[in-house]
This record gives sequence, structure tokens and C-alpha cells, in this order.
Amino acid sequence: MLQDEARPRDDEGRQVRRGRRTKLSGLSGRRLVRLLPVLLIAGGLVVGVVTPAGYTAAPFFCAAPLIAASLSSLRSTAFTSLTAVLGEIWAVTYRGAIEDYQESVAESVMVFVVALLALGLNRCVQRSDAHLASVRDISEAAQRAVLPVPPERLAGLGVAARYVGARADARIGGDLYAVQDTPHGVRLIVGDVRGKGLEAVEAAVIVIGAFREAAEQETTLEAVAGRLERALQREGGRRAGLDQFEGFTTAVLAEIPANGQSVLRVLNRGHPSPLLLTLDGGLRELVPAVPALPLGMSEVASWPDRSDETFFPAGALLLFFTDGVTEARDLLGRFYQPASRLRGRRFPGPDALLDTLVEDVARHTGGAPADDMALLAVQRPMRA
Repeated sequence: MLQDEARPRDDEGRQVRRGRRTKLSGLSGRRLVRLLPVLLIAGGLVVGVVTPAGYTAAPFFCAAPLIAASLSSLRSTAFTSLTAVLGEIWAVTYRGAIEDYQESVAESVMVFVVALLALGLNRCVQRSDAHLASVRDISEAAQRAVLPVPPERLAGLGVAARYVGARADARIGGDLYAVQDTPHGVRLIVGDVRGKGLEAVEAAVIVIGAFREAAEQETTLEAVAGRLERALQREGGRRAGLDQFEGFTTAVLAEIPANGQSVLRVLNRGHPSPLLLTLDGGLRELVPAVPALPLGMSEVASWPDRSDETFFPAGALLLFFTDGVTEARDLLGRFYQPASRLRGRRFPGPDALLDTLVEDVARHTGGAPADDMALLAVQRPMRA
């Protein structure tokens, strides 16, 4: 019994240590990169001392301010540029290259011009970074307004959510999630609106708003899905067409009844299947019995919605995610497989599960994902 209780603590300890190692390695890498201009100037001075007059150290002194321009402040770039120019002048003077006077002057002028270009480049980089930071701040504020952080405990369930922006740009995406306690139990939705930008956010707001209202009023998930479908159709009718409104939304709805039974109902409309992780390391994909098209496509085809019911054991974790997870690729173009990567692993709670998933996807892609990711995890409490 004591060993079982110690496992979650051990897992948390390993995750904390792994996070610290990753952070330290990242800091060491950044410090090494920032030292490159210094190392290049030092290398140029060494080349100027140990090589005969026929060789030049100019490439070292040219590279130093260019690297500093993209990594450092304007003051640091200016200092590096001045040091590089003085270093080049000292190198040609030390070697006494008077007989090659014209070549020496040409080299010094080249280093000076590159230094000036580095100062201009640094200004452009600083302005671009400031603009990108402003856009990111606005995007994050809008995202928090659309997707507020859910409470850690809801009707006895542990809840955690994450939104991870893509590396491709700073535009707001259409990934969405919502979870709320209703008279029918805890109901949730995770979805992904077609497209990017403000149009996708508008559609996400419509879906979330319709879900929050329907989740309180409708007695079944099928009725909730019908309300979402009609809301998207109404909004699409008010617009000129799909160019103005992104009405195509993949979504998965779930319901955990309020009667305390270990039951889970899931209705999937063209979305990646959620995963059910048990305490013993088991994992099961909740694939829908009957595939269905995404929301907003009733004009293409229509069919009766049907939810799938499954056993939701005590202590188990339920994981929902958008296709930013399943479409994340490594350098060889291989897709990330969340089921195979998470199978056999144990997590003390929903936060630890999402932290591990985000880190694993970043490790798989070598950085941030190429598409936004919305993640939601829910854990049923242990029986008393």
C-alpha cells in the first residue's frame, strides 16, 4: 500500500528533475550561442597572430557582429561591431602588411561595412521582435477570453486544460474546449474550427456559446450536437458564404453523469478520438462506433447522432486533444502517435498528463508544434 502511494510522488519527482534538466540545458545552449561573437573575435585575433601575412582573419571579424545582431541588444551589437573593426585593424597592423597596403585597407573597410550592416540588421530584428511580441500578447489575451482556464475540481472530477500556440505564426487559432457542470452531469467539448484568424475565433465563440446553453438545457448529447449544428447553420446563413464564416468544425462531446455511476458517454463528429488511461498503465482509444462528419456539414449529408457509452473506472484519466497533436511531425515526417507514446505510462493527475504530452510533442517535433493544440484532461476520483 505504501509502495502504491509512493508511485505518484516518484513520478512527480522524475518529471520535476526532467524539467529542470531541460531548462538547464536550454539555458546553457543560449549562453553558448551568445558567446559566439566573443569566440569569433578571439579566433580572429589568434589567426592574426599565428598565420603569415598571406592569410586573413576578416571572416571571423565579419561573422561576429552579424551573429550579435540577431541575438543581442543594440548596445551589445555596437560594442561587438566596434571590437571587430578594431580587431581587424590590429591584426593587419600586427602582421606589418604594409606591402599589401591596399588589400589590408580593403579588408578593414569590408569589416567596417559589415559592422554597419549588423547595426541596421539589429534594428530590424528588434522592431520585428517587438511587433511579434505585441501580436502574441493580443492573441494570448483573446485566447484567454475565449478559452478561460477551467477549475481544477469540478463536481468531484480533476480537470486540466492547455492551449499551445503554433510556431508557424502568432495568429489566433480555432481550437476550442469547454467544460461545465450541468443538471445532467459534467459535460465537455473539444473542437477545431476550420481555418485560422479572427473568422475561426468567431466560429469558436459561436460553438462554445451554443454548447454552454445547450449543455444546461438538453437532456442528451445527441440533442446538444443538434443545437450546435443549428447554431452554425444559422450563423452561416447570415454571412455571404464560407469565405466569411468558418463553419466547418470537428468536435467531440462527452458526458459524465451526475449519479456517480462509472459511465462515460462520447459523441464524436469527425474529431481525433479521445484516450482513456487507467491506473495500471492501460490505454484505450474511444473510437466512435459509427463515423460522422464534422459539425456544420449537414447540407452535405445528414444522419442521426448517436453517442457511445463506455466504462469509466475510478482513478482513470480521459484525454482530449485537437489534430495539432496527431499531425505533429518529426524531422523525418513521421506523425506523432499519442496512443503508442502514452500507453503503459502512469500519471498522478490531469496536469501531469498534459505537461508530459506537451513536452513529448515538443521533443518529437524539435520545438513548438506546427499547428495549435487544445488539450483537456479529466480524472475520475478514487472511491472512498
